Amino acid sequence: MDFRSYLIGLFFLAVIFCPLPLIAAGDDSLAACAAIKDDAQRLKCYDIFARQKVEQEKGVTTVSNVPAEEKLPQGKKEASVFSQHWELDGEKSKHAFFMLTPYRPNYFLPIAYNTTPNDNNALDFDPDAKAQRSEAKFQLSFKIKPWCMDIEGWDYLKGVDLWIAYTQLSYWQLYNATFSSPFRDTNYEPEALVNFRTDVNIPGIDGLKLRFVTVGSNHQSNGRSSPLSRSWNRVVANAGFEKGNFNILLKTWYRIPDGESKNDNPGITKYMGHGELWLTYYWKKNRISAMLRNNLRSENKGAVQLDWSIPLSLFWDKLDIFSFYFQYFNGYGGSLIDYNASVNRISAGFMLVDWE
Repeated sequence: MDFRSYLIGLFFLAVIFCPLPLIAAGDDSLAACAAIKDDAQRLKCYDIFARQKVEQEKGVTTVSNVPAEEKLPQGKKEASVFSQHWELDGEKSKHAFFMLTPYRPNYFLPIAYNTTPNDNNALDFDPDAKAQRSEAKFQLSFKIKPWCMDIEGWDYLKGVDLWIAYTQLSYWQLYNATFSSPFRDTNYEPEALVNFRTDVNIPGIDGLKLRFVTVGSNHQSNGRSSPLSRSWNRVVANAGFEKGNFNILLKTWYRIPDGESKNDNPGITKYMGHGELWLTYYWKKNRISAMLRNNLRSENKGAVQLDWSIPLSLFWDKLDIFSFYFQYFNGYGGSLIDYNASVNRISAGFMLVDWE
């Protein structure tokens, strides 16, 4: 399956699964009223909501004078990172319906220095075009939810959501003016994911919960022709665990075999393995994470990535949507063009804050 066919398939999948008109984002109070099962209480909630809306339109603020028993129900003020990122909390799961939301981190790293560049791949068909060790790296990643369903009465399964995601990771030879500052490699990665919202306590570890399980399909390609073409298709299954400010994301995959004539990544699973583990801790709005990957073979091939982001709002409130971002990567699979070459790269730049 080529890249364009995959995108077309995701588009039609989104169209098929998106006929449900749900409450628009931003109306938390109205959504909370709709969730009340008792008819009398639900009608009372709607009356209060309508009265407050009229008063707001007239410029009158009397919400604080409403008796406590007549105030509109409110959701949790502080949701966890996973809850915000994957819309895990009940009726709030409907609020991002067909809205672009962050998927993986979005960042621009103007400083990306590789001490062990892959000299086996030219920048293009020109064999003299060699990559510099210093380059820029950036990633764009977002997702949309065209369909969701809440489930009531189950102890462990709370709902099911369909997500369509897209990630683009680029390595730009920004400082290589000798060869017109080309893009060394760009990886395009569309995905279709079914996310099961769960609430399962993990035995033996107090407070640790399984918050979601995701299954889906993934295509990754660098969009280039032979001999620089790289692509593969996978079935993916992920699990998210959470305890306070600490979360664990276990990502696994199975490569869908290609025919010999179409296999432009020979032995990629020998280098990329079949999964990776992400550990993330949030401390005073700092995000500290580590990625670990191993092929679990006697001939060990793996990778480690260490991240640290520091919000600029600690220094200036008006820059609350950006963070300083430092990234270290060592191992195989940093990009598709380098899947079978070990690199050692340290990078610095800015990350777009995904959530408060």
